[in-house]
Amino acid sequence: MARGLWKGAISFGLVNVPVELHSAKRRTSELDMTMLDKRDLAPVGYKRVNKATGKEVPWAEVVKGYEYRNDKYVVLSDEDFRRANPEAAKTVDIQAFVELADIAPQYFETPYYLIPGKRGEKAYALLRDTLKKAGKAGIATVMIRTKQYLAALIAQDELLVLNTLRYHDELKKASDFDIPDAKVSAKEMDMAMRLVDDMADKWQPARYKDTFKDDLLKRIEEKVEAGQTEEITEPEKGARELKSADVVDLMSLLKKSIEKKPAKRASHAKKRRAA
Repeated sequence: MARGLWKGAISFGLVNVPVELHSAKRRTSELDMTMLDKRDLAPVGYKRVNKATGKEVPWAEVVKGYEYRNDKYVVLSDEDFRRANPEAAKTVDIQAFVELADIAPQYFETPYYLIPGKRGEKAYALLRDTLKKAGKAGIATVMIRTKQYLAALIAQDELLVLNTLRYHDELKKASDFDIPDAKVSAKEMDMAMRLVDDMADKWQPARYKDTFKDDLLKRIEEKVEAGQTEEITEPEKGARELKSADVVDLMSLLKKSIEKKPAKRASHAKKRRAA
């Protein structure tokens, strides 16, 4: 099994559940892009430079510092971050249990897995199954590397998932945007519901792939074969995006969308009549 980020515990009340924190994200291959100087297409490099001497600084010589006065710094090591709150360093400290459904999607940020530690299997299973039965999430604080996060502890299948949350003041409010109050007719709503019904399916995440990487590789191959490796492609003349001022015939688009799925529409129509 891959090495975890840290070994610690979930804490709620007087109970401590030994766990190991793992990233839930799998590393995937991405296209490695190089920054180039547009004038001669030479690669552009970045260096860590000592601002006093102008010399490059190797990573091994870089430390963190906090500027407490103009040009005066306090050096902080990983041990300083730990000593700031030793109990919080490797603890998922549950503050409350809330309805999982009450956490709006925009609050969720990054998922992690919590694996039961030695002699913690039973307590882990008890907490996991209790959260499942109650339909609740544990709202906790947790230190990951050098930052404290708010997080939701969620039971999923056999695992406990720790999903970091955005703080309330980090999110924009709906009132920050000028959303026009557009009126929708009953006929438009019925047509839109039919389209949603036609496209309804079970959530099967494995079906969805990042296809843009393959599309971009194909475009790269096209430019190589055409001898256009050093040509900067400009937007096509006459191409334009749909502007907000353009009038959209919503009913016409809905009808055309529904007509593209006749077989599934007939199946759903039978189900509606049977209901």
